[in-house]
Amino acid sequence: MREPVVGAMYHISREIYRELAPYLAPAHRVHVLRACEATVERLVNDRHYFARPSRHLFAEIRWRFPLRAQRRAFAVIDRHLQATRAYLESSNEAMVELTGTAPTCRATTRRSGLCSHTPDPRTGYCRWHTHLVEEDQRVELAA
Repeated sequence: MREPVVGAMYHISREIYRELAPYLAPAHRVHVLRACEATVERLVNDRHYFARPSRHLFAEIRWRFPLRAQRRAFAVIDRHLQATRAYLESSNEAMVELTGTAPTCRATTRRSGLCSHTPDPRTGYCRWHTHLVEEDQRVELAA
């Protein structure tokens, strides 16, 4: 069971890397691949606390690209990471597919335990903890 999960998550980072590889010198490719893998892994596992993954990854690897390719590199990164975030927010099954574990609510109970209910994939909170969703996010969900 572990192998498909690793393959599914790293498939996304490898897609980013394959599109960026033609613009890289061979000496920089390993660093860019590792940075892509780390960013996608963090996005999948911690997306509610990872505000701007595209900017984070681009800031880490941009100096490895020639100046004329940096705009293209950011566009590739942003396109893939936005699609990944949208896929994760589409259903809880997407999270299971990429990580191998079912998502649980981000809230804690009165006794400092983790809430075990199934969350809304867009917010990370179950229906009993929707009051914890910030006001601006509630407006987006209602629309």
